[in-house]
Order: sequence, then C-alpha cells, then structure tokens
Amino acid sequence: MEWNPMSDGAAMEKLTQVFRDVLDEPDLRLARDTTAADVDGWDSLAHIQLMVAVERAFGIKLTTGEIANLADVGELLDLVVARSGS
Repeated sequence: MEWNPMSDGAAMEKLTQVFRDVLDEPDLRLARDTTAADVDGWDSLAHIQLMVAVERAFGIKLTTGEIANLADVGELLDLVVARSGS
C-alpha cells in the first residue's frame, strides 16, 4: 500500500483541533495568515504547549529554529505537511 502525505486541508483540520484543545477555544477558526496576536490566550507559554501538541498529533519533531522562525499558521501548516510527507 502506497503512503500518501497529508493534504493541506486535512492538516489544517487537525491543526485547528490541536489549537482548540490546547487553547480551550472550541469555536476557534484558523486561517493561513492567523498569528498569535489574532488569538486570545496564544502567549509564549501557550505557544510552547501548542508546538508540543502539534509534534505529538502529527508524529513529527520540530527544531527550535523552525519554531522561532514561524510567522503565521500558514508557515506552520506548510512545515507540518512537509514533515508528514518525509
């Protein structure tokens, strides 16, 4: 059976669920251009918790440099999709 990398749509759904769980915001909606400034409760501590939860949910490891250079949800999504396919 051939392995299929995760699509952007499926990854965004899963990413949104992770954010909802960690931030305890069941109605949270993410867009590619969403940043921490756009989301109540997304502070530095929540950011660490989010990145750990994202790594667990997608079965990937992110470097400190990768995490530090993320500008928005779109960049995180692209990184998650790329890692999930490798």
